[in-house]
Amino acid sequence: MTTATTDVREQRGVLAAVVLTALNLRTAVTGFSVLLGTAGDALRFGQLVAGAIGTIVTACFAVSAFTAPALVRRLGLERTAALALIATTAGIVLRALAWSPAALLGASVLLFAGVGASNVVLIPIVKTHFPTRVRTLSTVYMVLLQVGQLVAPLVTLALATVAGWRTASGVWAVFTAVAAVLWVQAARDRAPAGPGTARPAGPGVHWRTPLALGLIGLMAMTSLHVYTLITWLPTMYTDAGVGETSSAFLLSWFAGLGLLAAFVVPPLAGRLANPYPVVVVCAALMAVGYLGMLTAPAGGAFGWATAFGLGVSTFPLTLTLIGLRTADAPAASALSGLVQGIGYGIGCIGPLALGALDQATGSWRATYLVLAATLLVTLTAGWWACRPQSAARAAVPAGTSGRG
Repeated sequence: MTTATTDVREQRGVLAAVVLTALNLRTAVTGFSVLLGTAGDALRFGQLVAGAIGTIVTACFAVSAFTAPALVRRLGLERTAALALIATTAGIVLRALAWSPAALLGASVLLFAGVGASNVVLIPIVKTHFPTRVRTLSTVYMVLLQVGQLVAPLVTLALATVAGWRTASGVWAVFTAVAAVLWVQAARDRAPAGPGTARPAGPGVHWRTPLALGLIGLMAMTSLHVYTLITWLPTMYTDAGVGETSSAFLLSWFAGLGLLAAFVVPPLAGRLANPYPVVVVCAALMAVGYLGMLTAPAGGAFGWATAFGLGVSTFPLTLTLIGLRTADAPAASALSGLVQGIGYGIGCIGPLALGALDQATGSWRATYLVLAATLLVTLTAGWWACRPQSAARAAVPAGTSGRG
């Protein structure tokens, strides 16, 4: 009886930690995007530093996709999660206290290294502690991520008008600190080498298979568009004459449409033998958005934000295809790390490079044209990623020929 009660208490603690972590996986990203102008004025930095912040986000996600699994094998899932949330909390606080652009960038590295590690461990933790509720809690996890991403810009901007940008930037540390405490407790409740704490490494995968290359390309282009827009969309709109509050709302709307994608795209991809039409529709929507930003950025602002929000639905599609095109969990885990690691690594170029392009040309027009051109890569990569005949080559042990 006592053991059963303890197990229930531990599960509740882990569930609360999962909820708080998922809710704050993107608040530190979108919540700071609306403060870039104010923080830039206070710390005297321009587009280059602002773009570097966006690049740091995806670069840290890429590095974490490769390094976090090794950390899990050494420390276990719960301890890795605790360390990740401690790093995230410290990074948020240090960013809010930053006294120079260099300090801001350093704090951002610490912050998003923590968030990146959380990205990696959350789903395995759900599989370990709630093996019969994986599908339900995975959906909850994706929905909470989108909710946090949606709410953060509006809450942050409202708080900044009352208490200043530093308080508005640092408030999220309260929630991540509570999550860190919950993970520390979960780690204490679980022995370091307990069953399921650390999972064995999955098989290696050949990155040069058509499926792997297609998924890497799709993830890379999706992350390039998503994080360029998350970093710069409020600035793009304010430069076009849209008010600051309206720009923050449009960023939230863009982020919030991911909720719809989280519910619609995975089951749709599961029903279609070849979900390539989803890629085509997404690319078309992104093209409409960039054309609109070129011709009437302020006049059709809501429509373009809607097109962008629906257009990046290739993100849940990519994650779903990783599961559909692999034979077992270790293969899916290995392919996921490969796709996210390389994909985020390529995507991290966008915010910095395109921010620098805007600064060099004095206009966002060149940026819109470059982003529109990359949609050709999206369409090509999506073709290879979606082909049903690629399934047999999804993931093979490193060093094999790739034949079944």
